[in-house]
Amino acid sequence: MNIKLGKYLAVLPLLSLLVACAQLGQLEAQDTDIRKMTQSAETYSDHAKLSNYYDNLAKEMVAKVAEKKESLEEYEDHSYYYGRQGQDFRSHTEANIRYYEQALSDATKQADFHRKIAAELLQRNYAGSAEKPEQDGKHKIKAKLNSGANSLPTRAQ
Repeated sequence: MNIKLGKYLAVLPLLSLLVACAQLGQLEAQDTDIRKMTQSAETYSDHAKLSNYYDNLAKEMVAKVAEKKESLEEYEDHSYYYGRQGQDFRSHTEANIRYYEQALSDATKQADFHRKIAAELLQRNYAGSAEKPEQDGKHKIKAKLNSGANSLPTRAQ
């Protein structure tokens, strides 16, 4: 029974490491899609969607940081279970925490930025719809059309 527990505890950090690495690759793939969306965002709706995406991403990063901190706390409470791989596990978990905290900070900044742009675009749309009656008068053609054929200028030949 004791041998099984030892094998389990030796494999647990390795599995955690593999899961963490797989999640990092997934985030990088999503990042390229979001960059394309960000570059083509022009409307209020586009920026509102992006701010919601970054808000959701920030929530995910908060959960990831909490998960990794819990894992690190478990290690510190029972470091004798981990043996020589314990230091690697600890440093890797600390690196993941830093990565997720940086991603959280970036996501929060992006969400605030897109929320601000969306608010400005929405304000412009409301301001633009209020100004339309005035603008119609500004865009009138100011040239007068003469109905008489004699008033057309003739070319000198």
